[in-house]
Amino acid sequence: MPRDARYDILFEPIRIGPVTAKNRFFQVPHCNGMGHARPQSHAAMRGIKAEGGWAVVSTEEVEIHPTSDVAPFIEGRLWDDLDIPALELITRAVHDYGALAAIELVHAGMNANNLYSREISIAPSHIANPGSYAPMQARAMRKSDIRDYRRWHRNAALRARRAGFDIIYVYAGHGLSLPMHFLQARYNQRTDEYGGNLVNRVRLLRELIEDTKEAVGADCAVAVRLAVDELRGAGGIEHGGEGREIVEMLAELPDLWDVNVSDWANDSKTSRFAQEGFQEEFVRFVKAVTTKPVVGVGRFTSPDTMVSQIRRGVLDFIGAAVYAGHRYAREFDLSHTDQIGFRRELPH
Repeated sequence: MPRDARYDILFEPIRIGPVTAKNRFFQVPHCNGMGHARPQSHAAMRGIKAEGGWAVVSTEEVEIHPTSDVAPFIEGRLWDDLDIPALELITRAVHDYGALAAIELVHAGMNANNLYSREISIAPSHIANPGSYAPMQARAMRKSDIRDYRRWHRNAALRARRAGFDIIYVYAGHGLSLPMHFLQARYNQRTDEYGGNLVNRVRLLRELIEDTKEAVGADCAVAVRLAVDELRGAGGIEHGGEGREIVEMLAELPDLWDVNVSDWANDSKTSRFAQEGFQEEFVRFVKAVTTKPVVGVGRFTSPDTMVSQIRRGVLDFIGAAVYAGHRYAREFDLSHTDQIGFRRELPH
């Protein structure tokens, strides 16, 4: 069945820095419980998505260092060179179907229990670990710790390039990573150049983007995943306040903006609690302050909603985290929404 011409815009190629996505369907990072423990299953699942027609297929969170051990939860790891072969399984599976492979590098900071590594959690300031099973305290990072962290992140980006990834994420979303912890005034109580006013709190995120671009930017696109609103009002980042200011400060630095709301409970709402495209009100400002492509999510089910957001300048890519066993993006007439597959969205 020929595709309805109304939806041709969804299949246009889009440039992301030094790489090109073949269409506008972008599987954003999402965890699946396979990670470093089941690398072949993980690669097969990502490969099925590429086979289904996604232009970009991302990993889940990939830990960059033993101080970011989230055991007993299972996610990706890139602690050292020994982790590269498992990740190469993913990039080969994704590339076999002409999709781009993206990796979300993460340091969980104070959210890391480190039950396996037995390392001490680190954070912008001395603070209780909010995700711990027992009373634990994250210690405040010294300047030397910040330098170490930047080095770990840069080395992970270099390893990711060696593993074959096309897009490298700097992750500042969902309240789960050090860059976002530094952005959040309630957690960042520093009095040096990394704390206090927003310019200082943004400093680490800016440095990570610059470090990553310097290391791999000629070959890989550098994406930033940012929570532009925490839905906490004045007690957190808001899209009409600091969320917008952060994007304005860094507007042209990354090759791609991946924007959403925080935390997971807000980001991954089901149809019982949110309408399709519900995140538009929070993220639509982003394209007004950057020329770089933007991907967002919002429980998309209708191709008409997707086209509308693209034509109105809300998004450039339609993001989701779904089971995509069907080859809908290549074979299906997108006028039939029951063939889309976006109804099975998972938490990212």
